[in-house]
Amino acid sequence: MTKRVAACSCGQLKAEVSGEPVRISICHCLNCQRRTGGPFGEQARFPRENVKVSGTSTVYRIVGDSGNGANFHFCPTCGATVYYEPEALPDFVGIPVGAFADPSFPAPGVSVYEERMHSWVAPPPGAERHP
Repeated sequence: MTKRVAACSCGQLKAEVSGEPVRISICHCLNCQRRTGGPFGEQARFPRENVKVSGTSTVYRIVGDSGNGANFHFCPTCGATVYYEPEALPDFVGIPVGAFADPSFPAPGVSVYEERMHSWVAPPPGAERHP
């Protein structure tokens, strides 16, 4: 079974996952742009029972355009987000793909909130796309 470790910049907060993600997506909503400092957020969703968290986190709740909220857990020392808990999907944990620092991580298969996508961004060929 595949095991991966996501970590913050200083290494204090970690999320160890086992198995493959059930979904990898990119989100172009304004919250994800602000949260990541980039043109989109990319995240992998794992079943909660496949995620083991260690370290201390601070939580910031964001309510998205859909009206659903999520609790984002970030390191209180370096500020990097390591995982989040979507309130509408309590059995899952989302992890920003960049927290794995793994260039071989699989490509996203879903692209959402494309009406807010930067004009130069091109989702991977074959990705499921949503306005």
